[in-house]
Amino acid sequence: MSDLLRAPAEIKYAEELDWLESVDDSPKPFSWRLSPKMVRLFILGSERSDGLDREISQKWFGDRSFVERSIVTLASDRGLLLIGDPGTGKSWLAELLSAAICRNSTQVVQGTAGTTEDHIKYSWNVSMVIAKGQSRESMIPSPIMTAMETGTIGRFEELTRSTSDVQDALISILSEKYISVPELDSENGENIVFAKPGFSVIATANSRDRGVNDLSSALKRRFNFVRIPVVTNKKSEAEIVRFRTEELLRRHQIELDVPPTLLDVLLQSFADLRASSASAGSDDEKLESALSTAEQIGVLEDAILHSNFFGERALTAHTLASSLVGSLTRREPEDLAILNKYLHGVVEPRSKEEGGSWPEFLEGGRDAIATLS
Repeated sequence: MSDLLRAPAEIKYAEELDWLESVDDSPKPFSWRLSPKMVRLFILGSERSDGLDREISQKWFGDRSFVERSIVTLASDRGLLLIGDPGTGKSWLAELLSAAICRNSTQVVQGTAGTTEDHIKYSWNVSMVIAKGQSRESMIPSPIMTAMETGTIGRFEELTRSTSDVQDALISILSEKYISVPELDSENGENIVFAKPGFSVIATANSRDRGVNDLSSALKRRFNFVRIPVVTNKKSEAEIVRFRTEELLRRHQIELDVPPTLLDVLLQSFADLRASSASAGSDDEKLESALSTAEQIGVLEDAILHSNFFGERALTAHTLASSLVGSLTRREPEDLAILNKYLHGVVEPRSKEEGGSWPEFLEGGRDAIATLS
């Protein structure tokens, strides 16, 4: 695992999954590697009341009901659509579900404007077709077709980014549970690929993409929707940021403390900016950033790496503010004006009243804006 830039969940947590599988004596749907209860436990972590001989780490932070509804959906014959704002952990939850259920989270189709039916069905190895003709050997199955043949989970990221033709092709897969291959001989049954029990699709969609390629009513009926909200509870958000930060430090082998006071400053800043965006009268008065938990993690990661490589190997409020301004400025001069208004209208009074890390944070933010202006 050490030679992978980013190991998939089934490799990263292989030891945990092996252990859970060895002690799991509950009924399992289809060809699932873990029972629904163990899948939930793998994702949400163990508690003392579970009575396990070892602790299982929590990997996704959110409402338990979202995870349970997702698991129940995958145990049925319906697809699962995780929908929410960018950075709410939809893809991470989809990866964890796939890893726990079938130990393979890499059967992924990425939805874009350039995604075609071939990406969700099959294509051909041209050189083999020329040499031997069209056959099952010369066919290149898509990740979705591979999932069908193996009775496992296929993932479709950013579903609403793909065109209506691609979405229509997915309807037949979810409805009929087979893919026709008209180029192959029908006499020996090679022209149809049937899904095996355990096959399902987990798709994700950003709620901000509404109107790009809206899902048809027919496709919506094939999915159970689970809406993942933006985390606004400070305690939960702090746990997520802390969890991801510890992973970052381990991955980069960095020994650097993140003072709790600076984590509080980061959390409060995002809460302030979200409140400002919610009360804004127009899009021009809102930051282009979704201000998600994932973007908080990005700000902190940037600040940690800058402190480690170019600072005094200690995270400061000045560096944190500089990273926040640099990460959240997408449009100039609009975003800079919004951040400048926030610093003068919120951070400056708070720094006078509360002191602590806020005066240095204010200075760092002002310096960063001056540099970018």
